[in-house]
Amino acid sequence: MAEAEFRVHEAKLTEDRNRRILVKRLQGERDKWLAAINTTFGHIEGGLRALLTDRDKLLMTVGGATALAAGVYTTREVAKVTWGYINRILGQPSLIRESSMAKFPGSKIISQAKNKLLNSSTLAGTEKPIGSKNGLENVILHPSLKRRIEHLACATSNTKAHQAPFRNMLFYGPPGTMVAREIARRSGLDYSMMTGGDVAPLGAQVVTKIHDIFDWAKKSRKGLLLFIDEADAFLCERNSTHTSEAQRSALNALLFRIGDQSRDRVLVLATNRPGDLDSADTDRIDEVIEFPLPGEEERLKLLKLYFNKYLCDDNNASKGGFLLKKQPQKIYPKMFSERLPRKRRDFLAVRSPNSWLASKLLSMDAHVDNSIY
Repeated sequence: MAEAEFRVHEAKLTEDRNRRILVKRLQGERDKWLAAINTTFGHIEGGLRALLTDRDKLLMTVGGATALAAGVYTTREVAKVTWGYINRILGQPSLIRESSMAKFPGSKIISQAKNKLLNSSTLAGTEKPIGSKNGLENVILHPSLKRRIEHLACATSNTKAHQAPFRNMLFYGPPGTMVAREIARRSGLDYSMMTGGDVAPLGAQVVTKIHDIFDWAKKSRKGLLLFIDEADAFLCERNSTHTSEAQRSALNALLFRIGDQSRDRVLVLATNRPGDLDSADTDRIDEVIEFPLPGEEERLKLLKLYFNKYLCDDNNASKGGFLLKKQPQKIYPKMFSERLPRKRRDFLAVRSPNSWLASKLLSMDAHVDNSIY
């Protein structure tokens, strides 16, 4: 018992000694930090007192701080303005997927020279097809719809010539991008295409991106035809519960930019569901055109067009370039009938492993018989 009590007493003494050592160490650290803080604030106090008592030093300090702040702010703003200017000149908005406008100075000249070189190398000794001046030879439409499109392209061209405000358009049904592109080409306008499905993921940046597109459109010297495919993706009715805040903001930004008639751009909307568009959108539309599914005559013309372009065109194989030419694939058309019987029409049989033409044929109605082997 005496030995156990001695051990307990020894442990208490050891614990008290360790506590006193720890307290002294902490007190020493505190005194050291307090001394450092006092010294630091003493130097700061001495410097401020010397600065406030000396007028010249005060003026130099205030002037230097002001110059530093002005330099940082000016550098940031100049860099922002310079980058915006370079982006407006060289870049195109991220929402634009396809455009005929030059992306950088001189690119249009290079593109024209390249096209002339390719045309001279691939179409040497051949005559251009009749009707190439129309610009609609590659677009197959019903005759009445084609006349309306040609009239609309002519009217747009005259509007540009007389510097009158352009008319906005709405294509609905299964609309085609080719028609908008050909209208722009016939009218002498630049062409750009964006998709409504790219707008919603932008979130809070969508308003800035919409304004960037219309500011960029003013750079075109010819005027710009802006084609918005799947317009119902962000131009739907604002009363809908499924419309997000970003879509509402994009719609309001677009309505603000097209509120007045413009002499710089033509807006063309395309949708399969025109009834879903907001009423404010339809109020700003001047021309509404329906594109129905192609009939039997139009399908035959489409088949002949692609058949002549991709299968029978001898110059199609040399379009890869002046130095890199692909060997043409030998295709032997055996029969192509243009007769239109009531129940059945034999189209063609080609000796080719391609199944592309078969898919084109199978997309037609049940009266079409085809064979590819």
